[in-house]
Amino acid sequence: MHFSKLTLFFALVLTTAGLHAQELRKVQQRITSGLLEGVISADGKVRTFKGIPFAAPPLGPLRWKPPQPVAPWSGVRKAIEYGPRPMQGRIYDDMVFHDSGPSEDCLYLNLWLPEDQPHTKLPVMVWIFGGGYLAGSTSEPRQDGSNLCKKGVLVVSMGYRLGVFGFLAHPELTKESAQQASGNYGLMDQIAALEWVHQNIAAFGGDPDNVTIFGESAGSSSVSAIMASPLARGLFHRAIGESGAIFSTSQPLKSRADAEKAGVDFAQSAFGNSSLATLRAQSAKKLLDATLKKPRPHFGAIIDGYVLPADSRSIYGAGRQAHVALLAGWNKDEGNYHTLLNDDPPTLANYVKHVKARFDSRADEFLKVYPAATDAEAKRAAQDFGGDDFIAYSTWKWLELHRLTGASPVYRYEFDQTLPLPLDAPAGAEPTASHSWEIEYVFRVISSRHLPWRQEDRDVSELMSSYWTNFAKTGNPNGPGLPHWPEYDGASGFPVMHLRAHAVAEPDTHRARYLFLDRPKPTT
Repeated sequence: MHFSKLTLFFALVLTTAGLHAQELRKVQQRITSGLLEGVISADGKVRTFKGIPFAAPPLGPLRWKPPQPVAPWSGVRKAIEYGPRPMQGRIYDDMVFHDSGPSEDCLYLNLWLPEDQPHTKLPVMVWIFGGGYLAGSTSEPRQDGSNLCKKGVLVVSMGYRLGVFGFLAHPELTKESAQQASGNYGLMDQIAALEWVHQNIAAFGGDPDNVTIFGESAGSSSVSAIMASPLARGLFHRAIGESGAIFSTSQPLKSRADAEKAGVDFAQSAFGNSSLATLRAQSAKKLLDATLKKPRPHFGAIIDGYVLPADSRSIYGAGRQAHVALLAGWNKDEGNYHTLLNDDPPTLANYVKHVKARFDSRADEFLKVYPAATDAEAKRAAQDFGGDDFIAYSTWKWLELHRLTGASPVYRYEFDQTLPLPLDAPAGAEPTASHSWEIEYVFRVISSRHLPWRQEDRDVSELMSSYWTNFAKTGNPNGPGLPHWPEYDGASGFPVMHLRAHAVAEPDTHRARYLFLDRPKPTT
């Protein structure tokens, strides 16, 4: 190495060390369970606390128990790194984690607040990550709250138990429960985090009377469930859902009895014994490994009679959900044509064949609301159905029912901004607005994904983060300099805010599709 290069090398090392030291400038805050030590960012604009326990570690006898209170600590607890992520396998390739690894000990939360604004009465935004109730973590770079909080909000994210650890139902668990319920431990974790916010957030300058819950995919589904749960009443005041709700017809919520049977069947199949004692005797790794074998068992939210006292349609249909302002929607390209066509090529002939096989007497009606006259149109129509079946219909139903019974403003969006293709994208690749791709825009961290970003992407990110934070502040996404976003109602054609370059609100042109999917299938 030449002397000049060596000098430059050490200069860079010293500069990096100096920035690191500056980044770790310490700040302390006392909460109900003890004294925390967080950091102020290198630019002096964000105060961060990470890895704060909001419930006792759900280990040993606390496995498959409701979250229990945190044991107070003495001295100063470091809060500068993310807590472990929940137990999970490698499910989704697009998830990148910056934590110490998976653990049953996963009930930690993080918060970001703007350092250059008064630390008093900040609106609070509590994020719930997605991942199908099987995967995810607060430590993903695309969910870092540093940039979002600079718009005048306090951002919180929390871990919660996943898969078999968070959603196992079993008759013996139900019997030992004071509520005669089992399952939904992951939802209880989320509600426990909201209780922590209610008790502690004022110490950081947050307003416990202005809390917005928001989430994506399973996180959005969780938001719709929390709105339906009597256990969470009064702990939040607005809600945002990004692609998902507990109203799916393709994967409806199990009853407690069905979920208990599934739990017994899982134990018997995986370990040769259906007893709860056998399950509790397993290590976390053995339990996880058993869920990763094909066919994978599904663990998710259920109608347990406690967290969710009834099915979602009954709760929302009767207006028994939380009456709070709701902003929700989905992405243009949520699904793909394989949902309908399986492995067949996306031709018009195959499209019509599969529609007739799947919808039988309703096939002609289906083809009216998902029309196609060419191979290209058939591919798009099949893709649209795949997205509706996967995400759009359930989110639409959530919006519809809350509009009718929630006594609160409702706003609907569609994320249409297609991400730029990677420089090494194969020839013929088409840009899409796929599932989960709006997250980086909302959090103002599009640079966390290595793509050739354009100015229009940065503009859309600023637009969305402004709408989201305005909604958190006032219950209305509108603000100075933003395209007007009208409320979602029939009088104005059920307007949808299309989030893209040159965003605009337009009447819903796809309503007939959702009404078709909403009608009960004819009985034979």
